[in-house]
Amino acid sequence: MRKMMVVAVREYLAAVRTKTFVVTLIIMPILLGGSVLMQWLLRDYHDTRAKTFAIVDRTPGARLFSSIARTVESYNETTNDPVTHKPLLPRFELQQVPASADTPKAIDEQRLELSERVQKGELFGFLDISADVLKPGQGKTDQNEDSIRYQSNSPTSREFPRLIEKPLLLAIQAERAEAQLGVSKEKMRQIMRPISVESMGLTWRNPATGEVEPATLQSRYAPLGVPIGFVMLMFLVIMMTATPMMQGVVEEKMQRIAEVLLGSVRPFDLMVGKLLGLTAVSLTISTVYLGGAYWAAWHYGFHRYIPLELLAWFIAFQALATLMYGSLFIAVGAACTDMKETQNLMWPVMIVAMVPLFLLGSVMQEPNSALAVSLSFFPLSTPMLMILRQSVPPGVPSWQPMLGVVVVMLTTLFCVWASGRIFRVGILMQGKGAKLGEMLSWVFHD
Repeated sequence: MRKMMVVAVREYLAAVRTKTFVVTLIIMPILLGGSVLMQWLLRDYHDTRAKTFAIVDRTPGARLFSSIARTVESYNETTNDPVTHKPLLPRFELQQVPASADTPKAIDEQRLELSERVQKGELFGFLDISADVLKPGQGKTDQNEDSIRYQSNSPTSREFPRLIEKPLLLAIQAERAEAQLGVSKEKMRQIMRPISVESMGLTWRNPATGEVEPATLQSRYAPLGVPIGFVMLMFLVIMMTATPMMQGVVEEKMQRIAEVLLGSVRPFDLMVGKLLGLTAVSLTISTVYLGGAYWAAWHYGFHRYIPLELLAWFIAFQALATLMYGSLFIAVGAACTDMKETQNLMWPVMIVAMVPLFLLGSVMQEPNSALAVSLSFFPLSTPMLMILRQSVPPGVPSWQPMLGVVVVMLTTLFCVWASGRIFRVGILMQGKGAKLGEMLSWVFHD
């Protein structure tokens, strides 16, 4: 035990005393927030060149074109900065194109002609409104065809269709109401005025002040950001600590340092010592980031979404996950003789470790569904998926994380035992790395 702890302390100090460790602690949040920061900095950047759209209104008298024109005219008044008069958004210009004959062949020919104009750069896109869109229950929508079709060579640019969608819908409903019910268009517009539903968090009483805190729009995003942040932090800390440990084992083999170490310590004690040092490093990183995150949450009033009990569960699952995956990475390092060989044996472990990331959206949407519960008890995914489900309101029954800890602990003990048997053989092997079948034989055969 004493030698094991000596190895653990040495591995821990060798990691945290380096400048690289300190720099990594500072740089990782910057890298994680870099994409969000860039999106925020570039939020007002747009291609301000004017975009021309052709409108083919096949309704009798082209009765919907005027509604589109009014909407675009109102939008164009907001495209320039009111002070500098510099363009902030692209202007939209409309070209009303006379409708072709209302036959499938003629319509396809006109759409082909407009598509060719788009490819030449004369148009950015075009909107084709069918002739029977004003007839309720008789339009092409009943046949699962497009009554209103927007075509463009830039399908990712959705500003124009999003701009005209609601006004065009209201205009169609007003036309239908006037024709079928005799209700004036103006009255129909008032009746059909759209109402938005804002999704927010719950109203709560602040225990520190005793005052009722109203729900805000910001409280909508905190319950989403906390679980994502926990899962990403756990995954990144495991990768940040386990991968260098694996590389260190390979280097010790290549430089014959392992042979010297094994002269004074047993292989299993050496491996467990490395694992304990690895776990201490991962908990140090997690503590720094969790402390900073909790302070920020307290400062901005979102600390109720990060209860101290949840932080304790995170630390427990983080330690077990580091031991479990760290033992697998160390086994891979012991079975290989150079860095290139580690790639072939490491990818199965990486895929299993990334499974919770693949399931992130589904589990967050339904954290207590039968699928989410069953997946969270798959041992290699339990640490990340269980903490994910716990951090999504309203949480999970207390017996589930307790059982999850037991499951992960048993799996961790097995992984450490199996990795120890691989480590004792592979650490002294030179010349050629082991294959997966050979590693399994080392586990189950003396």
